[in-house]
Amino acid sequence: MPEATFRFYEELNDFLPRERRKCQFSYRFRGDPSVKAVVEAIGVPHTEIDVILVDGRSVGFDELLSGGERVSVYPVFERLDVSPVIRLRARPLRRTRFVVDVHLERLGRYLRMVGIDTLSPADSEDAAIVESSLIEGRIVLTRDRGLLQRARLQRARWIRSQKPREQLVEVIRCFQLEDGLAFFSRCLVCNTPLESVSSTAVGQRVPASVRVSQESFTGCPGCGRIYWQGTHYRRMRQLLDQLGLPGEPVR
Repeated sequence: MPEATFRFYEELNDFLPRERRKCQFSYRFRGDPSVKAVVEAIGVPHTEIDVILVDGRSVGFDELLSGGERVSVYPVFERLDVSPVIRLRARPLRRTRFVVDVHLERLGRYLRMVGIDTLSPADSEDAAIVESSLIEGRIVLTRDRGLLQRARLQRARWIRSQKPREQLVEVIRCFQLEDGLAFFSRCLVCNTPLESVSSTAVGQRVPASVRVSQESFTGCPGCGRIYWQGTHYRRMRQLLDQLGLPGEPVR
């Protein structure tokens, strides 16, 4: 059987068994498969990859391997200028619009809380999530490695942490979103940007005690929910302060 030498860099090692992390290793295969097929057979989803070098030459996913090659695989670059290197796509994967799978609903709510455009689709089927990503140009956030290996999926990140609060910080730091946070500017449920609503216009949609005690309200044009700075708001604000996230509430 032919074999090639592989080396995966940075966070791509998270997908590898310990003995293959941060080192070169040989991998055998049958026939002349594409580099994408071999990389995913090794266990690294194509959605996490931005640059592949075969014998020092930048290639696409459809490059065929015959044996004897040295393959270097790099993750999506966030902080380095690699524009001279041919990437696997016409433009970078990074965009600040997301769709989360059913297992990351709490993360989706947290992302909307800090003003990041994030959908939690009612249809939790993998095919529906992939379709949302393709149609709207959204990055899929998931912990499901099977979803990451969907052939049509182009933009995705495997979330490392299992704790929603840590996941929020992970996403913000990975995609360098610190400067674009706008706390409480989106509906926590449907993701629609909120608008200011006068206390008169609120009417009977909030309890009478709230209308008396609160001076400012925001409303969701999408689902009609009304938000104000009550005890729930203060708890969420405390959470954001504990996580050390920069940003101010939208007035």
